Amino acid sequence: MTGGEKRNLIISVLVFLVAALLPLVNNGYWLSIGVSVAMYTVLATSWTLFSGPTNYIALSTAAFFGIGMYIVAAFLDWAPYPVLVLIAGIVGALFAAVIGLATLRIAGVYFVIFTLGLAELVRQIVAWMQHVMGTSSGLYVLISMTDPILYWLLLGLSAIVFLVGWWIGRSRLGFALRIIGNDEVVAEHSGISTARAKVVLFIISSAFASLTGALVAPRWSYVEPTIAFSPFLSFQVVIMALLGGVHRLWGPLLGVIPFTLLWELISANFPAQTTLLLGVAFLLIVYFIPHGVIGLIEDMIRHRHGMLGSVVSTLQRWKSGNA
Repeated sequence: MTGGEKRNLIISVLVFLVAALLPLVNNGYWLSIGVSVAMYTVLATSWTLFSGPTNYIALSTAAFFGIGMYIVAAFLDWAPYPVLVLIAGIVGALFAAVIGLATLRIAGVYFVIFTLGLAELVRQIVAWMQHVMGTSSGLYVLISMTDPILYWLLLGLSAIVFLVGWWIGRSRLGFALRIIGNDEVVAEHSGISTARAKVVLFIISSAFASLTGALVAPRWSYVEPTIAFSPFLSFQVVIMALLGGVHRLWGPLLGVIPFTLLWELISANFPAQTTLLLGVAFLLIVYFIPHGVIGLIEDMIRHRHGMLGSVVSTLQRWKSGNA
């Protein structure tokens, strides 16, 4: 591990330790915001694990998130909550494996359209099954879960996501995915099993989405298909990740925090215009900051270093001319 990596690791640990103190400082509105930030951090970062290096835009987050929620809601009377959370992650991973093997050979707009329709397909299947079984349109999740406990659980899950992302970035899998993102044809000709690499990352990303849905199910108390499989969630996650930047592991976090605060403000003051404003936000991000906030920061640093280099070069030429 290099000196820079050690420094980044120490900073990361300190950030998580400081974040873990939030429930001890505030147990009201800001803790509720913290829960949302922690939830979206897991979703946006896990989305970036797959879509960042491969450049595949997946809009399937809501499908796997909803699967996790419904596993907890449907089987809460049959198994303990912690067991159901683990089952949700396993089911999400298995479902992602099936979907990945069937669809990750397609790319571009076709993949985007399929993943967008996946959440709606799962929603319709769940609604149909509830109708056939004679149950109501929704299910109650009656678990005593306080915001501090939920916040710490989500914070722990986000730490696991970052550790997995760090490991992938240093592994052969991460190297293969970067080649796939640059040129998939070249990757195939280099002997890389592109299908296997993409499926593995899709499984990991989707499993985290299902785990998140299972963890936050008690926060909703009442779960129905339109809530659990809302396409809004998929678009929100994509926008947050793009806002922060998808080519750095910490990038999505830089998008999650400001977007969550802005979304809370918009939802409270302009509830009827949330869809419109979400679309406008997406267009502005793509047009003005295509590489995200972290890309903007890196460009500014490079520009600053370039200016310093030109100043030093000018001074050296001036000194040599006067010598």
